[in-house]
Amino acid sequence: MTRREMREHCFKMFFGVVFYPPEEAAVQAEQYFASPQEDDMAADGTVEIIHQVDMGETDRDFLISRVEGMAAKIPELDGKLDAVAQGWKTRRMGRVELTILRQALYEMAYDSEVPDKVAINEAVELAKRFGGRDSAAFVNGVLAKMVKTE
Repeated sequence: MTRREMREHCFKMFFGVVFYPPEEAAVQAEQYFASPQEDDMAADGTVEIIHQVDMGETDRDFLISRVEGMAAKIPELDGKLDAVAQGWKTRRMGRVELTILRQALYEMAYDSEVPDKVAINEAVELAKRFGGRDSAAFVNGVLAKMVKTE
């Protein structure tokens, strides 16, 4: 599985964290991995796979660990985001954009294998795929300010 695919699965799992109490995290993870493949018709008429969880135990363990790590750091990540996102406190941000920002910031702060530029680029790509029309520019702007302040 590619890093981009892992990042997308991580985003999807992390997105659901705020909707459930912490004690349900394990159950939610199992439901995520047990979910069936989903596909949709692309604009050009081809079938596009939207969701497919076909991975080994190592990848599953990594995802669960990463999502738990990010969830534990939400207050810290939000504090950093609030400090740089002028006029856009985390409580006002859309859930998709906020989840993407948290994930990218976590990678920038806690994953030494991921360069900041890669974390930002991947966050922008997630925003293009899952966010609204202006999401990519918003995510890019906030993360660029984050790099400048460090």
